This record gives sequence, structure tokens and C-alpha cells, in this order.
Amino acid sequence: MTPRPTWERFDRWAIVLSGLCVAHCVATAVFFAMLASVGGALVNPLFHEVGLLLAILFGAIGLGRGVLTHGYAMPAWIGALGLGVMLGALTLPHDGTEAMVTVFGVILVALGHDLNRRAVC
Repeated sequence: MTPRPTWERFDRWAIVLSGLCVAHCVATAVFFAMLASVGGALVNPLFHEVGLLLAILFGAIGLGRGVLTHGYAMPAWIGALGLGVMLGALTLPHDGTEAMVTVFGVILVALGHDLNRRAVC
């Protein structure tokens, strides 16, 4: 079995990061519903800004490298749309709306990375 290219691992890690983001958003919503004092620690703006920065970094490397390798821009455009949705979600109030919009953006980013990974095969 041939080893996977290093850049393809970025897509896999980006999908894992997307899953962790969804888990964080769901956990935050659950904590807010059950324990408002604990949920407050998870909505620290710095936590979200660092997470978005990591998503942008993984997206730029993984999706950008994919365009250069296989020539298909659609995965990168879908991922970029998802990152834009996530960025826009940072401006929304913490009433559950932000989490829903962020999860939608994360799903778009993960879809972009999955399409990018499949385009190589």
C-alpha cells in the first residue's frame, strides 16, 4: 500500500479539527442549558478566535495544496465559504445562534476537505 502524501494528511486533520469544533459547539450548548457557570468558560472569545485561526491555517494549507495538486478549485471554494460562515458567526450573540451558524460553517469546511481528499484518489 502506498503511503499517503503529507499534504493529504492535512485534509484528514482538518476534518478531525472540524469534528472537534462541532463537539465543542454542542458541548457548549449543553453546558449552557445545564450549568451556566461552566458554560461561560467555554465561550471565551479567545478560545473561538484561536480555533478559527487554526481552521484558516489548516484550510489554507490543505485546500490550497489540493488546488495546486489536482487542479480542482471547488473544494477550496466550499471550504472558504465555510470559513467565512464561521468568521461571521463570531459576530452573533451567544444565544445558540452562534453555535448553529458555526456548526453549519464547520460542516462546509469539512465537506471541502473531504472533496479535496477524494479528488486525489
